[in-house]
Amino acid sequence: MILLKGLPGSPYTRKMLSLLRYRRLPYRYLHARHGETEDLPQPKVNLIPVFYFQDDDGELEAQIDSTYILRRLENEHAGRQAIPDDPVLRFLDYLLEDYADEWLTKAMFHYRWHFDADAELAARILPYWSDICAPEKLLAEKAEQFGQRQINRLYVVGSNATTAPIIEASYQRFLQLFSEHLERYPFLMGNRPGASDFAVFGQLTQLAQFDPTSTGITLQQAPRVYSWVSLTEDLSGLEPEPRHWLPTADAPSTLWALLREMGRTYVPVMLANAAAWRASESTVNCMVEDKTWRQTTFPYQTHCVDRIRAEYEALDSKVRSKIDALLAGTGCEALVNRVELTRK
Repeated sequence: MILLKGLPGSPYTRKMLSLLRYRRLPYRYLHARHGETEDLPQPKVNLIPVFYFQDDDGELEAQIDSTYILRRLENEHAGRQAIPDDPVLRFLDYLLEDYADEWLTKAMFHYRWHFDADAELAARILPYWSDICAPEKLLAEKAEQFGQRQINRLYVVGSNATTAPIIEASYQRFLQLFSEHLERYPFLMGNRPGASDFAVFGQLTQLAQFDPTSTGITLQQAPRVYSWVSLTEDLSGLEPEPRHWLPTADAPSTLWALLREMGRTYVPVMLANAAAWRASESTVNCMVEDKTWRQTTFPYQTHCVDRIRAEYEALDSKVRSKIDALLAGTGCEALVNRVELTRK
C-alpha cells in the first residue's frame, strides 16, 4: 500500500493520483489536514504531495519530488508503465514532463494569484481543504493571511507586470497546440499516457478547471483540452499495449509544434536560470521573445537542466542523433548542447 498525503489544489498531487489510478497501484491517500499527519516523517522542504517509502532499516522516509517518485514507482512496480520503452520517445516524454512541471506551473501560479477574482476564490476555498471542520471565522482569517502570502510570492515563479503578457500568451498558445494534438492522439505520447501526460494533467486540473480566468480562457479557446482533463482524472479502465506508443520514426507535426513552443519560452528561462545560479547571481535576467524576463534564481530548476542533460548524455550516439533531428529548429536543442554552464 503506497502512502501519500496531498491536497486537491496541488497540481503535483493530482498528477500523482492520476498516475496511481492508471497504474492500478494500491494507495492510501491522506489529506494534508492539520494534525492528521503529524506523526509521519516530515520532508526537508514542506511541499506536497509527500510519499512515504521504507528505507533500508524499515523506517518511513518522506519524498516530495514527483519526477523521482514516478520513476521509483516504475522500477518497483511492473506493468502499465508510464515511461516509454523507446529511448527517443522516453527522452521526449521526459522533456515534456519537465516543461509541465517547471513552466506550466508558472501559468498556474500566475493565473491563481495575479487576478483579483482568482486570488479571492483560491484564498477562500483552499483553507477548507486543509481543515474542512474549522470555524468560519478561523477560515476567514486563514484565507486573508494565506492569500496575501501567496500573492507576495508571485515573484518566485517570475510572475510580475513585465512577464505577465509572456506567461499568458504562452498558456494560450499551449492550449491551441495541445488541442490540435488531441485531434490526432488522445495523449501526448500517443494512444496511451506517458509521464508527460500526467504532468500536464496535474497543472490543467487547476488552470483549466478551477481558477476562473484561466478556466474561462480554456473553455472558450480549447474545450477539447477542458474535456481531456476530466477524462484523464481516472484512466484505470484503459488497457495499454506497446503498439499504443507514438511511432518515433514518424512523430506527428503537432508534437514538434509543442517542442517549438517550449523552445520559445521554457528553454531560454531554464538556461538563464541555470547560468545565473552557477554564477551565484540572485536574479535571472534574460529575453523571451524580445521581452524582458526577470525572476528570482531558482536552484531546483538548475537541477532540472542537469538531469535533462544527464538523460541525454546517457544515451548512445545513434539515439542522440535521432533526438537531435527531432529537436532541430525547435529551440530545445539548446538544452542538450555540449556547452557547459560554469560558475564565474
